[in-house]
Amino acid sequence: MFIGEYRHTLDDKGRLSVPIKFRDDVAHGLVITRGLDRSLFLYPKNEWERLAQKLAALPLGQADTRAFARLMLAGAMEAELDGSGRIVIPPYLRAYAGLRKKVVLTGLMDRMEIWDEASWDTYRAATEANSDAIAERLGDRGV
Repeated sequence: MFIGEYRHTLDDKGRLSVPIKFRDDVAHGLVITRGLDRSLFLYPKNEWERLAQKLAALPLGQADTRAFARLMLAGAMEAELDGSGRIVIPPYLRAYAGLRKKVVLTGLMDRMEIWDEASWDTYRAATEANSDAIAERLGDRGV
């Protein structure tokens, strides 16, 4: 289970240190892909395989499902932790998420997200400012 918010720095080669508490969960590999809101999603391989099967089963005849599957599947890249617990984020994914030097890695149960630090701070502030209204809307869903 991934939870929490961690601030890190990308090195010049695009390497990111994965928090120590998450390393066992991704020791057998992980997948990085384009996420939503200009973030990157990181999944342990087993979680990725479950999601990829669901995406592959979406109806091909619907443009939205094709577009979403392409976003997630074509943008995916397998990664392994190096000896220092780091992963390399490919240039095309760094560009997609607008990652610069300072990044935020967030834990969201079955996945992690990587955000440019300034983008995360802006997103988080807007969400916090609207948290009452968001909670109200989610009340109908049992949250």
